Amino acid sequence: MIESAALAVLNRMDPERAHGLALKALHTPFASLPGPVRSPHLETKLAGLTLPNPIGLAAGFDKNATAVGPLMRAGFGFVEVGAATPRPQAGNPRPRLFRLRGDRAAINRFGFNNDGIEAIADRLAERPEGIPVGLNIGANKDSADRAADFAHVMGVARSVVDFATVNVSSPNTEKLRDLQGADALRALLGGVLAEAGKVPVFLKIAPDLSDAEIAAIAGVAMESGVSAVIATNTTLSRDGLTDRHRNEAGGLSGRPLFAQSTRVLARLYRETGGELPLIGVGGVSSAAKAYAKIRAGASAVQLYTAMVFSGLSLAHRIARGLDEMLAHDGFSSVAEARGTQVEEWL
Repeated sequence: MIESAALAVLNRMDPERAHGLALKALHTPFASLPGPVRSPHLETKLAGLTLPNPIGLAAGFDKNATAVGPLMRAGFGFVEVGAATPRPQAGNPRPRLFRLRGDRAAINRFGFNNDGIEAIADRLAERPEGIPVGLNIGANKDSADRAADFAHVMGVARSVVDFATVNVSSPNTEKLRDLQGADALRALLGGVLAEAGKVPVFLKIAPDLSDAEIAAIAGVAMESGVSAVIATNTTLSRDGLTDRHRNEAGGLSGRPLFAQSTRVLARLYRETGGELPLIGVGGVSSAAKAYAKIRAGASAVQLYTAMVFSGLSLAHRIARGLDEMLAHDGFSSVAEARGTQVEEWL
């Protein structure tokens, strides 16, 4: 009841202001923080990490790592914060976040607004023990050498994170997605991996890719030694939207992204022969959607936008529902269910 009342209030406010208040509310006694959902069916091994469940928080919710401790107790099996850049930056002018209520979606054009890696790393160093926590890493908008920015952030963060995600797929930094090209991506990942030490490095890709581009990225990912690929970031597509904000510039997330992002996921699974762990993101709003991502090839999933409409307790509900679905279908683990319906998405 408290969460429902809070959502009703927050959804009447400016979206970015509401988001800031939601982060602050996590530090109050009113936040429901039951801890990560655990069960034998849900425990997942991912890139050398042990997740109590495969439901993760996507980057962007806690950009500056100001609520890591509470989020670690919100039901998730892992949490990703950021994106962080070498220097603090304000991002794009407001308004830059739009709710599309009728479409159960959001459009953002934040532009990597964050406090910079030094401040974020200091906060991450103080987080409690518990579930794995990773950092999404990016480049400053005005950087002359964006590949060097990624490597720098990795070098600062490697002692305070359990994994790091290379984000070359945000549509809100001009020409950032150009780094997804095979040659540029190979060089960028080489620099990041050289700084990472033993920290697993993930790669987050865009949904707006051709089959040939997906195949090329899969090849680079396999060759370079990244530990997982996250599919996908937000989309530039606006197909089927009805909300008055549908033509705002920026990346679209939420329910309309589900099918597009899942097709990319399944294609990646086929291109990598199931050998590379994949994390499914985009339109995960229920246990059924999470289960579909897993059966399309994901080892784990992440969510964010659905919580705008359903609350933070959604993570706990999805994990519990997924546990029941796995048991019902006779799967002893997430790994056993992974990739069992890939062909339906190709």
